Amino acid sequence: MQTLLVASRKGLFVVRGQGTLWEITGHHFAGDPVSQVMVDPRNGHWYAALRLGHFGVKLRKSSDQGANWAEVTSPAFPPKPQMGPLAADTTPWNVEMIWSLAAGSTDQPDTLWAGCMPAGLFKSEDAGQSWALNTALWENPKRLDWLGGGNDFPGMHSVLVDPRNPDHITVAVSCGGVWQTTDGGQSWLLTADGMKADYLPPDIEQDPNAQDPHRMVQCAAQPDVLWVQHHCGLYRSTTAGHFWEGIPAPAPSGFGFAVACDPLDPLRAWFVPAQADTHRYAVDGKMVVNRTDDGGATFKTFTRGLPQAHAYHLVYRHCLELAPDRNTLAMSSTTGGLWISPDAGEQWHCVSRDLPPVAALDWLP
Repeated sequence: MQTLLVASRKGLFVVRGQGTLWEITGHHFAGDPVSQVMVDPRNGHWYAALRLGHFGVKLRKSSDQGANWAEVTSPAFPPKPQMGPLAADTTPWNVEMIWSLAAGSTDQPDTLWAGCMPAGLFKSEDAGQSWALNTALWENPKRLDWLGGGNDFPGMHSVLVDPRNPDHITVAVSCGGVWQTTDGGQSWLLTADGMKADYLPPDIEQDPNAQDPHRMVQCAAQPDVLWVQHHCGLYRSTTAGHFWEGIPAPAPSGFGFAVACDPLDPLRAWFVPAQADTHRYAVDGKMVVNRTDDGGATFKTFTRGLPQAHAYHLVYRHCLELAPDRNTLAMSSTTGGLWISPDAGEQWHCVSRDLPPVAALDWLP
């Protein structure tokens, strides 16, 4: 039996099953928008980030698989300086959304990382009881040039912890490129060379600080291999993100938001194409999933079990997730669809088309 957590605009759903037999078995925070969910691989604890509008951002934790929930502290910015270079910062200094959650290394069992909107990175060393803003990145002068893309403010949606070195953190920002630290966040390097934002003027379209990576993932067994679904195409790095190679767009589109990769096979990854830019739904109303087994040299396109007519679904950043068995793949949409594939994406079973808009998925270990 496998368990999938589904974070949606109307609560957190629990889905359990195997193969093609799945059912929704639980519903938490009914009616509340859940922007992110994470199962801590070190201890199995569940974290759910809520975006409650007038009541602000909240973070909930369960140590008994949802039987009970406790509120833990949410990340928060310090007061904005009234003097100095940051006094003119037009970005609001309040957390609008927790967009990414990541567990620290196994030898740091209480360390958590949170990427937020606006694009601040926060660290907890006590399992969420308190959080500290990474000031080295937030106060970097280049941060003031980041843009919001499709949102009002830039956001940090991808936070990767190198399994070889807990002080090596790589983050992706829409729109602000890819940044890395190898000293636990004391200093940062902008590493988006090779990416190209072709919607910008030619003189700045390759500016690393202006790139819009939609999602970034890392191969656990070979952490120097990273994959990105960019606003303008697909990218792969074999140099720990220091240089990015563009992947020729497979049919029907190189535009999209989601990417998932195999934790053991550095050549295998999945993408879900969409129609750019204002449409943002499946190309021609036909849902497909593309998989590469050779590092992006070629792709296979899968449609079996997916709607092929008038399918106006969009698979968002955190809505394509591979289960620990490396074969079961889950995918959900902003129009409430949820599909699960038992064979690495080659055929799909529809669990529901009636969920609220889905923001994120995570599997139990």
